[in-house]
Amino acid sequence: MSRGAKILIADDEANLCQVVSAVLRKDGHDVLVSEDGEEALNLLQAHPVDLLLTDVVMRKVSGVELLRQVRDAHPDVPVIMMTAYGTIKTAVDAIKLGAFDYLPKPFDMEEMKAVVRSALEQRREWLRRRRAEPSAQPAEDAAAPEQLAGIVGGGEWFDTVADLVGKVARSRATVLIRGESGTGKELIARAIHDQSERADAPFVAVACAALSSDLLESELFGHERGAFTDAIAQRAGRFELADDGTLFLDEIGDISINLQLKLLRVLQTRQFERVGGAKTITADVRLIAATNRDLEAAVAAGRFREDLYYRLQVVQIALPPLRERAHDIPALVQHFLDLYSEENGRPAVKFSKKALDLLQRYRWPGNVRELENSVERALVLADPQAKSLDASLLPPHILQSVSATARRTQAAPPERSSDRAKAVSAALRRHRGDLSKAAVALGMTPRSVSYYARKHGVAPAEPQSAKRPRNGRKGGAKPGK
Repeated sequence: MSRGAKILIADDEANLCQVVSAVLRKDGHDVLVSEDGEEALNLLQAHPVDLLLTDVVMRKVSGVELLRQVRDAHPDVPVIMMTAYGTIKTAVDAIKLGAFDYLPKPFDMEEMKAVVRSALEQRREWLRRRRAEPSAQPAEDAAAPEQLAGIVGGGEWFDTVADLVGKVARSRATVLIRGESGTGKELIARAIHDQSERADAPFVAVACAALSSDLLESELFGHERGAFTDAIAQRAGRFELADDGTLFLDEIGDISINLQLKLLRVLQTRQFERVGGAKTITADVRLIAATNRDLEAAVAAGRFREDLYYRLQVVQIALPPLRERAHDIPALVQHFLDLYSEENGRPAVKFSKKALDLLQRYRWPGNVRELENSVERALVLADPQAKSLDASLLPPHILQSVSATARRTQAAPPERSSDRAKAVSAALRRHRGDLSKAAVALGMTPRSVSYYARKHGVAPAEPQSAKRPRNGRKGGAKPGK
């Protein structure tokens, strides 16, 4: 989606349109150009587009009015505002109306391309989440898709996370989401935002690990013109753009100590200054942070401020890695197969039993994101008419890893029944009777764990995996990611 998109540019500056359209076409996009807002609306009706870049001040229909109409008629189309006349307040107001971002003229073409890529990726994610939502639900299940939209899962972990999301969404508390890369931390943050009273305000995400400390400071707090070499115009930061809404800071464990202090001040006072500026700005922002790092160890080592750590983790939500919820893999696999089958215009398809077995035996260091990429790869490489995908379509490293694990298992000395019974007993105690978690830890199936537990009299007092889920449904695949 980040390449080959259809993009509409609405601006009465012919030279700017020519330069921007040439840059975007070079990146493989199909570009339409209009000289005023009215013509842009006509083009939108005649040609479905993936992205709109519009000037703020235009003849007949202004860019702000164009934004309003696009938001109502085409909510899936992100809008980027371009302005030489509008103030920072105009840009911030546009973000609150639903614009994805803004570009102050004159802007750098590389910056423009980066914003375009981000906007197209957001659209792709929006469409994927919409397709993941069921079209109809029984009355008693009506709230379920809203609780964790875009997340597929089942069992105790899912119920616990869904319950926490529902509770914290109703509050103003800062939330810290913890989990390995690829476990869906941003999806949880969006679910909290969507269920909160701020749902109609902006949700602004920042990848902290992707930027240097100086760039991240400018990204968060904005900068004044001339604050540094490339600061050719005043720019609002993400805190300012997220006013009244939610700011999601991904991989917050990677920010510098100096920036941690400034972030702490914003959390305490809701006030900050742009880089190179003296004016104090106030922003009402709900902060959600995420990390894949051991923050406790970072605090102990002096790499992360203890006061910021406690400020962030008012509420913690922990997401388990995919290897600890292998029971979700079949549902996730089918979810991604359906998603990419529709996206590629091909008939519904399934994995063969052998391929699905290999997917469940793999450890997934990249978690759900790695699984999704593996499923998409298999579908792209498969015969378009195939109704079943075999194991040969899986990435080679998955096949090699599962094969190596099997060889190590075969080479190991035979295990005595009493030893296995002790291991089962220990795993059940460690996981408080949860058969699924104990099975993953032991490399066994839940049925085998249950068999050993019964045979040797080590059955748990209250197996958590047997608890009845919410709404009286059995644990299993639920809509979402």
